[in-house]
Amino acid sequence: MSQIPPPRRVGQADVIHHEGFDAGIVSPFVPAIRVVSPARLVFISGVTGAPVYHDHPHVAEVFDAMPTDAAGQVRNAFDHLDQALAAAGCGRQDVVNMIRFFTDVEADQDVVNAHQAAWFGGHIPTSTTVQVVRLATDARLRFEFHVVAAAPAEDA
Repeated sequence: MSQIPPPRRVGQADVIHHEGFDAGIVSPFVPAIRVVSPARLVFISGVTGAPVYHDHPHVAEVFDAMPTDAAGQVRNAFDHLDQALAAAGCGRQDVVNMIRFFTDVEADQDVVNAHQAAWFGGHIPTSTTVQVVRLATDARLRFEFHVVAAAPAEDA
């Protein structure tokens, strides 16, 4: 085990580690992040590889052009996340939490983890991963991400 590092400021949050920390372990999440004032929390609706704006009830044909492979869907999903973050006045470093829903964790988690690590460029948010039977938007979707970010204060 390594010495527990002090909190590290990233954007509008402090990355927190605790007993059991080991700098040699490669992990796609950190145990805790503390948002610092006067940050504004931003909650981003489920991000997928499907078009962000689509009809409800869903029209299956709208999703025919989306990729069906994990690599294509993860690219689309993180492109959509970039759009939502920018629209809310945030950057990638402002993401403090991700809840990741997979329809097949074993098949897709490594692809998502690799893309996510490159996309964040060293920043690691808190994260929970869950396997579900199906996602609501379209049966061809492989994963969906719920994201929380801490936007800088308006006067910052």
